[in-house]
Amino acid sequence: MIRLENIAIERGGQRIVSGIDTCLEAGKIHAVIGPNGTGKTTLLRALFGDLPLAEGRLTLGASSLSAVRTSARTLKSWRESFAYMPQDTAADIALTVLEVVVLGRLGRLSLHIDDETLDMAMTRLSQAGIAHLAGRDIASLSGGQRQMALFAQVLMRAPKVMLLDEPVSALDLKHQIALLDLVRRETRANGWVTMVVLHDLNLACQYADNLLVIADGTMKASGHPQSIVTPSLIAQTYGVDVEVLRDRRGQPVIQPLVAERV
Repeated sequence: MIRLENIAIERGGQRIVSGIDTCLEAGKIHAVIGPNGTGKTTLLRALFGDLPLAEGRLTLGASSLSAVRTSARTLKSWRESFAYMPQDTAADIALTVLEVVVLGRLGRLSLHIDDETLDMAMTRLSQAGIAHLAGRDIASLSGGQRQMALFAQVLMRAPKVMLLDEPVSALDLKHQIALLDLVRRETRANGWVTMVVLHDLNLACQYADNLLVIADGTMKASGHPQSIVTPSLIAQTYGVDVEVLRDRRGQPVIQPLVAERV
């Protein structure tokens, strides 16, 4: 479990996120939704230790980060528990897909990469459905293929905490579902804390055990999608009118109310 205690984050002297206070339980998917530019990526980067806290504290087990200056050693130790997949998957490097995935074990590699590590990398590529691309140059792949390759790299790290920033933005519907199904299986099987930023509200409602709604740099609501997703919440968050339907499992399905053509 990660505890976020009243955290605030600043960039360039401007407060981007403030007053975030919640617990992220292990074995669950915590989906972050909200308009563009409201601090979702900033929040993930702070959790990874890539941005300092202006206020508050993050706690994972016996480890913590706070607004007090953090040593390089403490930060390195903190990050060892994390795997972070940023939204920008551009790859201008001369490495094959297999080599990129193997780098997920960077902290445990020696000069000689053993067969066990290579087999594990191929297993992760197979799980992602792209084993046939193992020998391809990562820079030659489509945006969606790179997302799948970098997600396989995340899995190679076997983290305690998985941070995914818009991991399905370049994927078609079939591959969106495949990747998020895999996220859910690995999260539950391994007891990971998973936080994922999603712009597709219906995917977020389908896969989230806990939904965090961020707008104007603060958390407007959190909880299971069935409990918190209402037309008024979506209107307040995004400024649009919607109808919230229910699927056969009772999960919210968000339908925009589009004005009729005259």
